[in-house]
Amino acid sequence: MEMRGKRVLVCNCDSTMPLEDASLTRACKAVGAEGKAEINTQLCRAQLGNFQRAILGQQPVVVACTQEAPLFREIASEDNPEAEIGFVNIREAAGWSTEAKAATPKIAALLAAAMVEAQPTPLVTLASQGICLVYGRDEQAIEAAKQLAGRLDVTVLLSEPEELIPPQVMDVPIFKGTIVQAKGHLGGFGITVNGYAPAIPSGRDSLGFDAPKNNAFSECDLILDLSGGQPLFPAAEKRDGYLRPDPGDPAAVQRALFDIADLVGEFDKPRYVKYRPEICAHSRSRKTGCSRCLDVCPTGAITPAGDTVDIDPLVCAGCGSCASVCPTGAATYQLPAGDSLFERLRALLGAYRAADGKQATLLLHDDRHGSEMIGFMARLGRGLPAHVLPFPLNEITQVGIDFLAAAFAYGAEQVVFLADPRKRDEMSGLAGQIGLTESVLSGLGYGGGRIQVIDDRDPDAVETALYGLAAAERAMTPGNFLPVGGKRSRAFLALRHLHEKAPQPVDALPLAPGAPFGRVKVDTEGCTLCLACVSACPASALLDDETRPWLGFQEDACVQCGLCKVTCPEQVITLEPRLNFTGEAMSAVTLNEEEPFECIRCGKPFGVRKSIERIAEQLAGKHSMFQDAGQIDRIKMCEDCRVTSQFDSADNPFQLGERPQIRTTDDYLREREAEQAAAKANGKPGKGRQDA
Repeated sequence: MEMRGKRVLVCNCDSTMPLEDASLTRACKAVGAEGKAEINTQLCRAQLGNFQRAILGQQPVVVACTQEAPLFREIASEDNPEAEIGFVNIREAAGWSTEAKAATPKIAALLAAAMVEAQPTPLVTLASQGICLVYGRDEQAIEAAKQLAGRLDVTVLLSEPEELIPPQVMDVPIFKGTIVQAKGHLGGFGITVNGYAPAIPSGRDSLGFDAPKNNAFSECDLILDLSGGQPLFPAAEKRDGYLRPDPGDPAAVQRALFDIADLVGEFDKPRYVKYRPEICAHSRSRKTGCSRCLDVCPTGAITPAGDTVDIDPLVCAGCGSCASVCPTGAATYQLPAGDSLFERLRALLGAYRAADGKQATLLLHDDRHGSEMIGFMARLGRGLPAHVLPFPLNEITQVGIDFLAAAFAYGAEQVVFLADPRKRDEMSGLAGQIGLTESVLSGLGYGGGRIQVIDDRDPDAVETALYGLAAAERAMTPGNFLPVGGKRSRAFLALRHLHEKAPQPVDALPLAPGAPFGRVKVDTEGCTLCLACVSACPASALLDDETRPWLGFQEDACVQCGLCKVTCPEQVITLEPRLNFTGEAMSAVTLNEEEPFECIRCGKPFGVRKSIERIAEQLAGKHSMFQDAGQIDRIKMCEDCRVTSQFDSADNPFQLGERPQIRTTDDYLREREAEQAAAKANGKPGKGRQDA
């Protein structure tokens, strides 16, 4: 069987899945497959030749099995290293279930989604030379350092140590001190230590130290924290190169020793987030607008950088919360890069619908906790319901309003997040996106409760929750639009489809404060059309006109960052969060407009009539510089005429009288000759030089 130019190999895993050739062929043909679905029974064993023949062809191969992927890759490396191979899990996701016989549409959808190729994610490199700091309180830290000394360049730092017996051989350097600040990442940590002092080699019955000093700074590549105190970093478990096992758990300490010993060399790490500072709405002119990404980043990888922010890819742990909440799309998640995620979503839900699937429920999960839960349910329980479509993500917290709106616009009746309970403190950004989506769905008449979060570690509880999901009150009308453009473009494509098919469409839907959609309202009585708001707007939602005093607004571009509000000197701007589905949102509307004031001297328009007249009225006779009519008239002149008038006036501070005539040597010579000639004519000797 072929799908989108790829050869598909399906196996029923030794007949443990009730797959039928005919029904699977019909379902796959409905989603664009060609040929007959030939179901193998032991593709990884007795029928391995079928795989070997497939990879010798010219087509990419997709194998409907993930358990034996290492074996298939090994065979391919020997038989055809150039072969393109992909894998998709239909066993735990569909075949091992009490509803497996009804899961054929889901299997066809999973195969169709697997045909979408993910765009590669760019990488960054971290380098470690093995310089390791072991931070602890007692002999445990010294013993751990001795175990690592053969593999790493180790230093021990003891925080407030009790009396310790000096080691017979000082084979690792020992210091005391308390870390008060730490920063950095694998291969680039920096620590500040108070009470820093080296050990005294002459200690006899107890380990002594030199006189301490504060604010000592040191660098290292790795940190093993056995102090048992507060972690040195936020979200410490996500900091590469920083290991912090429970010092009271010997097994955990030994695992950490094994892990840290291997952290020497160069390591590639995904650049999870792509950042476009030119559309960032963080700040303008030292006034803060949007700080959503700063508020939700668990690792502190995002810091202010003037009008923009700085995202350190070496510290970023890839939760994707910043991309989820970013209103402009300045921060976008890149695992996978591009539109791959949306294309896979569109393929999955479209294929499920085409294969006659009903009541699609999208199950979003990560590759660790979520896949583990699904595996336990498939092996030990009832498995996934036939209408629940698993959709793996690197992190569920990467999901934003654009993805959720697209899921419902493509036909999902419900969306369920299978969350890791150990990451509950990282869910605030996602919770906001869920609340925003629920508000939109409820406001358009689709009803509430279409998005659920399951954060239980018990597979039985997860299974019970999935089988207990109540059917949605109203069916969604799916669309098939392409997910083109940036974050806001994709979001508006989906939201306008939902509005078009809504049971109760409204022109404008009020939203809660903080929503990334809405309009700007201006009190025209107080507005002087200074246009400071236009220069501050990072999304070009506020507009001006070079030919006239005019302030315009385009609503679908506004991200409600509030920079216009905090910049306005008259404080006449307010924000109204809402979703405007009318055509007016896509065009410029007038917020304020005034007649231009024409220069009283040359007639050129140069300002706002109301503002010029108000200034002249406020200053006339009330300020020492504006006591006569001429001084007031200059306010009513353009910038060129104002300068000319000032220089022509009697009160010109730069006027020094008539300019003296320039005299040269020739002038003096001519005067002397004239005097000599006059004297000669009068018969008197001249004053000039007499000839000898």
